[in-house]
Amino acid sequence: MDSETALEYVKHGATILLLDVPQFTLIGIDTQMFSSGPKFKGIKMIPPGIHFIYYSSSNREGSEFSPIAGFFIDARPSQVIARKWEKKEEIFVKLLEEEEERYYHAVKSLEFDAQLGPYSLSQYAEWKHLSNYINKATIDRIEPIGGEITVASESEMARNFPETTMEKALAEQLQTSKFSTQEENSQRRRCYYTTIPRVIKHDGMSAEELTNLNLDKTQLLEGILMKEYGGVEDSLLAELQFAFIAFLMGQSLEAFFQWKLLLGLLFGCTEAPLHTRSRLFTKFIRVIYYQLKYGFRKDWPDKGATDKGVSVLLDESWLSSDSFLHHLCKDFFSLVMEAPVVDGDLLSSTRKLKQLLENSFGWKFHQNSTMHGIYLEEDDEYAPVVEILDDSQLQKYVG
Repeated sequence: MDSETALEYVKHGATILLLDVPQFTLIGIDTQMFSSGPKFKGIKMIPPGIHFIYYSSSNREGSEFSPIAGFFIDARPSQVIARKWEKKEEIFVKLLEEEEERYYHAVKSLEFDAQLGPYSLSQYAEWKHLSNYINKATIDRIEPIGGEITVASESEMARNFPETTMEKALAEQLQTSKFSTQEENSQRRRCYYTTIPRVIKHDGMSAEELTNLNLDKTQLLEGILMKEYGGVEDSLLAELQFAFIAFLMGQSLEAFFQWKLLLGLLFGCTEAPLHTRSRLFTKFIRVIYYQLKYGFRKDWPDKGATDKGVSVLLDESWLSSDSFLHHLCKDFFSLVMEAPVVDGDLLSSTRKLKQLLENSFGWKFHQNSTMHGIYLEEDDEYAPVVEILDDSQLQKYVG
């Protein structure tokens, strides 16, 4: 762009100052990542709205990197956000309000302009597809104390929960973390995600009621929407996006589990998408479409940063026909495609997602034996499982 237009973006866009950053530190904002040089002081021309800042410190030679940490920001027009590198903990810390005020005037006087990298506006539309439901209320509700999301707080989780190839790979990465993993710090840095039960059982229910409750999670979804999100569908989609971003960009194992639970909840509904919540499911499918389209892309713009030590988490292990994602999509596609009556927008979005998975990843979706509209395979580890929850746990979600 010409210099006059660029100056307008500098003046009216937000700026994040990242002070005292060691050279070779990997710095990311949204879908962009780069390595810091000796003069780097931050990023300018940031569009107003939600953004995710993430980073990975290196050794002096720039050949080995720590696990990623990151935080969300809600940038306002012309705002200056200042963070300073804390060498001991290798994280960014907030400045005092009076310090930030001083830096604000310095930025507006263009004192830092030559040391600020520009936000790549050509990638902004892609970021918006990944974050359009997230707002400040989402961040305030979910982010950990201090705002810093780091895999360093998840070492215990990594030991207890790895199941799939992807989860094991993440667990192995956490074991090399050079951050503090003391229990106190771990609890302080854990996100406040909504509790999503995977399977439910209630004493006093008949076998048929239990089967229906676990095969169709519509009743569970309704309870969670009302009690946890105040009936606001977009808040659930916002948490889905928050978890995906923290997982993909921030490499958070906790975020991956939450993303997986939310997918299981939504894809596990049969009544809601066809009758009571068609609009929600249309938006949900579009969210998943852009997440997978970005996560599996072959032409990563920041491949250089990836080569330096930041792994792309959606690797070939996700492309197998026995992945949890394949099973969830297969059952949902059968439900929507074979329904006698279905919302037109939902059908169109579902077909688009199915085409993406088939054309880009070579996935095949075959019909199997059916039960109440859900297609199951013999010895299918992803089939519904019944687990006992006590009365108080169940009442919280299904009344």
